[in-house]
Amino acid sequence: MKTRRWNVPNATRAALMLEARQQRKSPTASEARLWQELRRKALGVRVRRQQPIGPYIVDFLIASRQLIIEVDGEVHGRQVNEDEVRQRNLEALGFRFVRVSAEEVMSDLDSVIRRIRQAVG
Repeated sequence: MKTRRWNVPNATRAALMLEARQQRKSPTASEARLWQELRRKALGVRVRRQQPIGPYIVDFLIASRQLIIEVDGEVHGRQVNEDEVRQRNLEALGFRFVRVSAEEVMSDLDSVIRRIRQAVG
């Protein structure tokens, strides 16, 4: 499935790339822990982290499966509406989501990996 693309101004795109790079340099503890598992190609697919898509930056992306993995920490509890709009917009482009809590990543990583594997197919 070919995805539609946003026309993001070059200045915005550049700012998103810098922000994504910064987020990769200083991940949350739960993102770092999940990345240690995903980066080993344990799923058999390439996973990108802190990947800009249009005007958004997603935590993890498996482009070949149109799958976004989001780790929801404390900040997500304060931005529920924004997250819902963002997810709807990305789903309209054909992306699917797996949302996991930061707490779940830290306490039951095996279960998180199983859920992601199921979504990868």
